[in-house]
Amino acid sequence: MRLLLISNSTNAGEAYLDYPKQNIRDFLGKERLNCLFLPYAGVTIGFDDYEMRVKERFAEIGHDVTSIHHAADPVAAVNRAEAIVVGGGNTFQLIKMIQEFGLIGPVQEKVLGGTPYVGWSAGSNVTCPSIRTTNDMPILEPESFNAFNLVPFQINPHYTDLNPPGHAGETREDRIMEYLAANPGDTVLGLREGCMLTVEEKQMRLTGNRPVRLFRFNETPVELDHTHDFSEFLK
Repeated sequence: MRLLLISNSTNAGEAYLDYPKQNIRDFLGKERLNCLFLPYAGVTIGFDDYEMRVKERFAEIGHDVTSIHHAADPVAAVNRAEAIVVGGGNTFQLIKMIQEFGLIGPVQEKVLGGTPYVGWSAGSNVTCPSIRTTNDMPILEPESFNAFNLVPFQINPHYTDLNPPGHAGETREDRIMEYLAANPGDTVLGLREGCMLTVEEKQMRLTGNRPVRLFRFNETPVELDHTHDFSEFLK
């Protein structure tokens, strides 16, 4: 199994998908691949426009992109894919459409069979057992919160420690602790912006200059930098 799980598509002040594009190129390799793009998380952007944005950036690193929304048979499109790419946006819409098109099993099978998977933001969150650690509003109701279950832990993408002055609501850490109180057996990795996790078979590593924040029930959160062996979380 090969996964590239990116926290966010774009850093502030930068072009779309600019900062991770070299990481994506290194991950996918030099041989030109026909990547199947799942644009379903796009809500305020049309799928054609979303496809074009991703296609242009992937062309710069030598790979082709075709969006699944053109396919008469989405399952067949997954089965033909040389790589699977899942973009960010609203995680609830993303998983609802994935479920409606019957793609959970086919994508699982393809990726577990060795087809590379690249996801950012919501596209990273859906590789977890569930989408319950997303930051998004539930603008649509999926049949369940169950996702691809490619990794045995939960990701919170765009993780931030910020607590703005005058803000009286819960912090991101508070929300994750609530999740763990309800799901005490789970592990949550807070993946900060500008960072990504790469899975190669049974190995996982962190890329980026910011640490991951590890959350477990009844434990003090821990900061883990790129020197840590993240492979432990795949067991």
